[in-house]
Amino acid sequence: MTKERAYFEVQALKKHGSLCPEHVPEVYHFDREMSLIGMRYLEPPHIILRKGLIAGVKYPKLAEHMGEYMAQTLFKTSLLYNTTTEHKRAVAEFCGNVELCRLTEQVVFSDPYHEAQYNRWTAPHLDSEAQEVKEDNILKLEVAELKLKFIERAQALIHGDLHTGSVMVTSDSTQVIDPEFGFYGPMGFDIGAFLGNLLLAFFSQDGHSDQKDDRKAYKEWILSTTESTWNFFQTKFTALWDENKDGAGEAYLPTIYNNPELRQLTQNKYLLDLLHDSLGFGAAKMIRRIVGVAHVEDFESIKDIDKRADCERQALRFARKLLKESRTFNTIEEVVKAAKEFNI
Repeated sequence: MTKERAYFEVQALKKHGSLCPEHVPEVYHFDREMSLIGMRYLEPPHIILRKGLIAGVKYPKLAEHMGEYMAQTLFKTSLLYNTTTEHKRAVAEFCGNVELCRLTEQVVFSDPYHEAQYNRWTAPHLDSEAQEVKEDNILKLEVAELKLKFIERAQALIHGDLHTGSVMVTSDSTQVIDPEFGFYGPMGFDIGAFLGNLLLAFFSQDGHSDQKDDRKAYKEWILSTTESTWNFFQTKFTALWDENKDGAGEAYLPTIYNNPELRQLTQNKYLLDLLHDSLGFGAAKMIRRIVGVAHVEDFESIKDIDKRADCERQALRFARKLLKESRTFNTIEEVVKAAKEFNI
């Protein structure tokens, strides 16, 4: 990865921080030549969210905070809010982050689906499942469509790597860090990354259960948080749209779409399409974390290899279904119900 990624990380932090300062740490200084970033220290008890999920800690404000962050940053860097001129200028700036985008294209949308040098999985337990991924033609068709969306669609300034390791939390604070993969891409890639990683955490919980805590209540909390995150996001995103219906955004001109009935129809279709995108991208992120190059601590920290493989197998089978059938789900509640059915 080139050192220029620091420049794009800072640009994304500053832009997202201006739109949602409550959930993005402030940048104080940047030296481009030295790739040096001076920014807010997230003091204890802030920890990486993924570590909290492994430990079974509940964060009561997480869903609301992440819904707010995604709604503010995605809506206000899109053509729903900005003019075409502003949007294209910003897109051009972030096109320079091409090397990190190419890395994502490789490890998320390509490597898991063929024999790639750095692919790995819990072997021999998942050998057959990994092979099935490579032989599933419908899965390959769906992931190819997602790859093209990722490459071609400059919908909003996305974080680009919004997993549970890119969020630091306390019981009442949520801070999004590390947007070095930031560029103008599909909104669903950010939303899907976060929801997909919550689902990975859900499927890992049986591997962290013990006699003191069977993790059943915590699994319910994770699924409730998954639901609430999307629902908070959808509510806030729609509210921002309504508040800015007469604004500068050129995607849906007020002279055409200010009729309340038409605006609601437009919003409903936009958000359903966005949900489908998010589910597809989220599923692709789940698959790459099980049979690709970079895995997640949620599973890797399970010492019993048989338990770990069982958890991963459930998650992988669910992710394959979600990727191939994303457009059959009309609500996040349907997704959560399906996840429960795979957790046996």
